[in-house]
Amino acid sequence: MREEKKKQEVPDPTVDDGFLDEVKSRFKDDQISLDAQDRLVHSHGQLSVDEIYRILYGASFKRVVDLVFYPQGEEDVKGIIGLANEHNVCLVPYGGGTNVSGALGCPVEEQRMVVSIDLRRMNRILWIDEQNYMACVEAGILGKQLEMGLEEKGYTCGHDPDSVEFSTLGGWIATNASGMKKNRYGNIEDIVENVSMVSPNGKIEQVDPITRASIGITPQNILFGSEGNLGLITKAILKLHKKPELKKYNSAVFPDWGTGVKFLYELSKTSFIPASVRLVDNVQFRFGQALKPKSGGMKKYIDNLKKFMVINIKGFDPYQMCASTFVMEGSREEVAYQEKNISKLAKEHGGLIGGPENGKRGYMLTFAIAYVRDFLTDFHVIGETMETSVPWSKIHGTCQAASEKLIKLHSKHKFPGNPYMSYRIPQIYHTGVCIYFMLGMSVKGIPHAEDVFGSIEHEIRKVIMENGGSISHHHGVGKLRKDFMADTLSQSSIDLIKNIKKV
Repeated sequence: MREEKKKQEVPDPTVDDGFLDEVKSRFKDDQISLDAQDRLVHSHGQLSVDEIYRILYGASFKRVVDLVFYPQGEEDVKGIIGLANEHNVCLVPYGGGTNVSGALGCPVEEQRMVVSIDLRRMNRILWIDEQNYMACVEAGILGKQLEMGLEEKGYTCGHDPDSVEFSTLGGWIATNASGMKKNRYGNIEDIVENVSMVSPNGKIEQVDPITRASIGITPQNILFGSEGNLGLITKAILKLHKKPELKKYNSAVFPDWGTGVKFLYELSKTSFIPASVRLVDNVQFRFGQALKPKSGGMKKYIDNLKKFMVINIKGFDPYQMCASTFVMEGSREEVAYQEKNISKLAKEHGGLIGGPENGKRGYMLTFAIAYVRDFLTDFHVIGETMETSVPWSKIHGTCQAASEKLIKLHSKHKFPGNPYMSYRIPQIYHTGVCIYFMLGMSVKGIPHAEDVFGSIEHEIRKVIMENGGSISHHHGVGKLRKDFMADTLSQSSIDLIKNIKKV
């Protein structure tokens, strides 16, 4: 049974009158908002632990941004940074708000006026160079807007993160993002040719985009993963690709997780890696099956026959089997080559080909996960995703340690019911993989549930890193994982970053 959601009490804004007067005199009225709801929306991302659940049921935020500003071009960005510099006002870049690292939260102790800079009005494709396969795009463009604009001209940039509907180009660069089709198109650092950022000390960029050059230390490389700490990203030049001639989905079922991982390992060393390949564990496989619409008539008969074949004839244990999905893009010859060899390799590892319908459903399911999480929040179930990268040799140890830690902490804090933990491998590399964990539990009746769940997430992250995992594969650090930086970088590296920030 759903409980009534609470209404957030938004604190009054801290206002620097001199700054606000100058902003009002230089910019249009619709570029400035002091509205309480706007300010609340711009003070959190999509982190369920300490943001979404707190907004619905927890204590009101003690500190939110004081004003929201909507620049409409790079000159507006330069202007607002200049005024903020003059009046000692803190600026926080805001893209699509999909942030899951807690980076958008305002520290309670912050005494300065805090202004959120919402860049989504800067959403134009400025130019396309069809001869050199490049495009210059403003940083506030949403992923779907970008792809739709490029598709009209017959192109794609190929970046396809789970949050593609709502995240922005600037956010991708700021968090050093990864997309589901990185095997073909690369991660964001492989797609971007040039970045323009406006900092308090001027503009940071290469004067002209360079395909590849040895020019000493390249400042723009520092902007990937900068997470809003150095300035406001205003635009970027992207590599383009012709829309693929053919896109095809497929899938395979394996008797257990270990066999599926061996298949991915062998696939990672071949010449036929598809645009996207992922492996889901048994729990996530059954979760996906539970979300399938009920079939009827002949389709129901065929589905039952397939199920009988897998379980009764092939002897797969329904509580052990896992599944892999593939997206193949390119020319007809490329796709045919990949499909033939992937199917052959899967069969060599005891896999059964599941077909394109299951492959497409498995690929598209990832876009629905956020909606499922938010739906469950209405019933006092907190769910969260965690991702990491690990070497091939440490996959099993990391997954087992994280699962065992969750069970132990769930029992320790006396949460009702049983915890949910599943994992998938959404990205493969030559030397390792990205592992994506999904965890959740009922918190009904647990006092300060968001704080307790946050401590559990922190403990699981610690276990992941102790077993060889990274601080993050693509979500970034933000405020949520900042405590682990000392275990990730040497002290001299951290000092260097602080000195760059000062500059």
